[in-house]
Amino acid sequence: MKIGFIGCGNMARAMINGIIKGKVTAPGDIFVSARSIESVDKAVSDFKVTGCKTNSEVVTASDVVIYAVKPQVYETVIKETAGCFDQDKIAVSIAPGKSLEWMGKLFPAGTKIIRANPNTPAMVGEGITAYCTNAAVDTYDKAIVTEILGSFGSSVEMSENQMAGFISICGSSPAYVYMMIDAMADGGVLAGIPKATAIRLAAQAVLGSAKMVLETGEHPDLLKDQVCSPAGTTIEAVRVLEGMGFRAAVIEAEKACADKAASM
Repeated sequence: MKIGFIGCGNMARAMINGIIKGKVTAPGDIFVSARSIESVDKAVSDFKVTGCKTNSEVVTASDVVIYAVKPQVYETVIKETAGCFDQDKIAVSIAPGKSLEWMGKLFPAGTKIIRANPNTPAMVGEGITAYCTNAAVDTYDKAIVTEILGSFGSSVEMSENQMAGFISICGSSPAYVYMMIDAMADGGVLAGIPKATAIRLAAQAVLGSAKMVLETGEHPDLLKDQVCSPAGTTIEAVRVLEGMGFRAAVIEAEKACADKAASM
């Protein structure tokens, strides 16, 4: 399989790293272009991929083309490369807010288009990517793309009207979690723990808690109850969080994020 990347920023590099580590395809069968020749040269040096001088060269060489450029230049870049598509190639967009219908008007009729939203933990192989497809994409095409997405985490197929909600839960939520980890660490500092140690402790606690949810299959509320002993320290902390609107704040933040994503 030959995979092309138009754009070579942090997300593209994370995806390339996962694809190579997962042995989805050989490094030399990954084709990369970018506005900055320095970005291409660095990708070639770091990953041994094939650098291309133009975006059209990437499309011509590839079976799957991943558009990893800024949303504001999508239309320009797609129009520049659309003529290189045939009906065997798959176009993958990772831009939020660019609908399948919008992209379908820019590509030739019948082009296979997949809209995917990865999140930044892909950089450490723990990403979660939601994707949806147009009618031209068949089961075999989905298998190809899910293999790519699975190389840097996991993936889930969703309807397009759920994508804004996914962005609020997964695309933007790393920022919320980092804020929580920092706040937890500050609480540790208040209790006399050095900040660097407190950050490591808080991050590991979040990692372990998330793993408990995924591996036990238990509802998070049940797992929370298992930590809360009667008249204990944890239920006292939960009382304070509930009183300060912790859950409501998270829900409202996600709603604002989803609304913004839907309006883009």
